[in-house]
Amino acid sequence: MTTSSLDRLSLVRQELNSANLDAFIVPRADEYLGEYVPECNERLHWLTDFTGSAGMAIVLKQTAAIFIDGRYTVQVKQQVDGNLYQYLSLTDTPQIPWLIEQLESGARVGVDPRLHPLSWLQTAQAQLQRADIELVSVTDNPIDLHWQDRPAAPTAPIILFDQVSAGVSSSEKRAQIGVKIKQAGANCALISALDSFCWLLNIRGSDVPRLPVVLGTALLHSNGDMVLFTDLNKLPQGIEQHVGAGVSFKAETELATALADLNGIKLLADPDNANAWMQVTAQQGGAKLISGQDPVALPKAQKNAAELAGMRASHIRDGVAVSRFLAWLDAEVAMGHLYDEAVLADKLESFRLEDDLYKEPSFDTISATGANAAMCHYNHNNGTPATMTMNSIYLVDSGAQYLDGTTDVTRTIAIGEVTDEQRKMVTLVLKGHIALDQARFPKGTTGQQLDAFARQYLWQHGFDYDHGTGHGVGHFLSVHEGPQRIGKNVNNVAILPGMVLSNEPGYYRADAFGIRIENLVEVRHCEALQGAERESYEFNALTLIPIDARLIDKQLLTQAEVTWFNEYHQRVRETLAPLMQGDELNWLLRVTEAI
Repeated sequence: MTTSSLDRLSLVRQELNSANLDAFIVPRADEYLGEYVPECNERLHWLTDFTGSAGMAIVLKQTAAIFIDGRYTVQVKQQVDGNLYQYLSLTDTPQIPWLIEQLESGARVGVDPRLHPLSWLQTAQAQLQRADIELVSVTDNPIDLHWQDRPAAPTAPIILFDQVSAGVSSSEKRAQIGVKIKQAGANCALISALDSFCWLLNIRGSDVPRLPVVLGTALLHSNGDMVLFTDLNKLPQGIEQHVGAGVSFKAETELATALADLNGIKLLADPDNANAWMQVTAQQGGAKLISGQDPVALPKAQKNAAELAGMRASHIRDGVAVSRFLAWLDAEVAMGHLYDEAVLADKLESFRLEDDLYKEPSFDTISATGANAAMCHYNHNNGTPATMTMNSIYLVDSGAQYLDGTTDVTRTIAIGEVTDEQRKMVTLVLKGHIALDQARFPKGTTGQQLDAFARQYLWQHGFDYDHGTGHGVGHFLSVHEGPQRIGKNVNNVAILPGMVLSNEPGYYRADAFGIRIENLVEVRHCEALQGAERESYEFNALTLIPIDARLIDKQLLTQAEVTWFNEYHQRVRETLAPLMQGDELNWLLRVTEAI
């Protein structure tokens, strides 16, 4: 049953009146608090028609507001009725203080505690309490009560991930994490991150778009025993033998009872990333909550030899696919054939689809021409895709989920002639990319300390960019994997061997153009500094795809940077040439010539 946004808003307000609530908060997140949300859990979209990946709506009895970040200021006006919702900034207008201004003393604000982390719930509760406003955790989400045409939950079976590809058995992984749980002073850990329990059990799934995981929640005991609460209909034949002894499976509907039965258990849980309902339920059942980070996150981030081998292999094949697309694009532009952003994104995927190990994109492709590229997280699906024009810049940021690895790469491409100013800006970005790629750093260094390597040349000219420089990447898992990252914000996680991160400085000039150069890199011991006073690490590029030399001002490069550029292209040529042929091979040989 399709209803208007006014009808849906009215239904939620009916529930407010029934429950004696003055407001209800609707985040974009679902119960699993992940970056990606299956269609059946897109509650914010159902209520408001907004399709962005981040946002929050607050419904009051007479008014409503939607909070979005800078990526969606144009999109929100196209999708969400401005007569029903006020448009506000997710970052510049803190939601709880705004709500306090709208309400009077004694008001009651409803939340679904399954859709918020415990830390958020506790902070919101404290802020509201100071204003004499009550935060009420509802049992029945008003949206769930009225979502009549709600899509069915995903039903695809669990994928048994080959142990040869995983490198380590589930039993070994669970024993390893069990030790960490004990070291944290706990008996049991709440494993709520979908990629964490999938990694632990050497399983994958297709429940969430762009993320090959299974919906569920796990409890891992310090002895390595584990219970996974999920849809039992998804269990494939042989899963018990695959995961090894000590693992049991229960229906997700049994999670509440299991949490309530943890009386006397010291439960390790992440207050920032696990939903509040689970932790409060366990606490009310007599469990003692021990606050701590997901114990799986760091071991998962440090890839073993088998995982790194898969990442390297997948990046070579991905390099061929993306290079073939770039060769096609150059040929089409030379013939005057200009396409819109959607056609270009689909064409790029068509080359990846020829790989038997390819499953799906690792995120929605950012296919952006001209001024659209100045929006660093632009999505052509959120409006009418623009058609590229001659004498412009095209930016394509894309990635793939292969059975043996996850990729993410950005290339900025000259379409016809470009200006000296554009060349200057691309070269400044490239210089930062090279500086980070070539960094050597001692054990204990964090991504926050490395971030300035990539920004220094932009800073010297008065420029910068507003996104992080690097994020972790999983092994046939999340393309945005923690806990490590490279960015300005405080992050005390040291960069360690085996981690895979992106190196992606950029520059964005509003209403004009956007630039980003992104490779994935692996962290390894620095061979040149073996035996030095401090144990040191370095990066090694996994991504092997040409960088457009037409956008580079060689005069702005040092000789060492020119050498890096030429050696990188020589490595690309030697690796990809045996796998390409005909006009595509000729293109590769041409664009990887020394500058």
